[in-house]
Amino acid sequence: MHILVTNDDSITAPGLLALAQALRPLGEVSVLAPDRNWSASGHVKTLDRPLRVRPATLADGTAALSTDGAPSDCVALALLGLLDTPVDLVVSGINPWANLGHDVTYSGTVTAAMEAAIGGLPGIAVSLNTPPGHQGQRDYGPAAEMAARVARRVIRYGLPKNTLLSVNVPYLPLEEIRGFHVTRQGLRVYRDELVRRTDPHGRPYYWIGGEFPDGVPDDGTDFGALAQGYVSVTPLHLDLTAYAAMEALKDWEF
Repeated sequence: MHILVTNDDSITAPGLLALAQALRPLGEVSVLAPDRNWSASGHVKTLDRPLRVRPATLADGTAALSTDGAPSDCVALALLGLLDTPVDLVVSGINPWANLGHDVTYSGTVTAAMEAAIGGLPGIAVSLNTPPGHQGQRDYGPAAEMAARVARRVIRYGLPKNTLLSVNVPYLPLEEIRGFHVTRQGLRVYRDELVRRTDPHGRPYYWIGGEFPDGVPDDGTDFGALAQGYVSVTPLHLDLTAYAAMEALKDWEF
């Protein structure tokens, strides 16, 4: 079993190290991650410039690789032959914040797992539901353990074609996590606002700001599972077709 570990927070992120360490008992682990932060980058594939790949060393002294490409580039490079051994499973994370509801369309963590599914491999994205306003270092240990448990099941049972798993772990000590719930995407509530400012030359510039988003903790959703202290395991697939809308559109006179 050859597992590729990547993320969207850069090769130096502590969540990446915790994930790689937790997965090593399951097989050979290769780490290929971006050399900078690509959070909220979405599904990016770099086609307009060459990609550089350089040796790197994780904080525990183990060898890794970094690239100036996006998270999905990391997966594409590995699957297209950059690594000597073919990859069997891609695990992305551990993201320091949850990826819930519509977050999956923005998340570089999740879209790296999507790239695995496009390449015909099982992909797992792992995110930690750190509370808003958290200060100081995070404890990624429980999330890493949960990620390894999910990976063991994926190795044993496999995933349907074109399917990936988005795993969100509550920010709790390991003994307080109540278990796993298989969930659907919940409703994320964004409170974005446009912040207008002026530079020293009098020219306007803009930030997309606003309060930290939250969500609706309905039963059966990723939000609901986390609110109850469970790990949320949400299966996602690449077919985004709105089949009900197809039927409605058939009545249109184009």
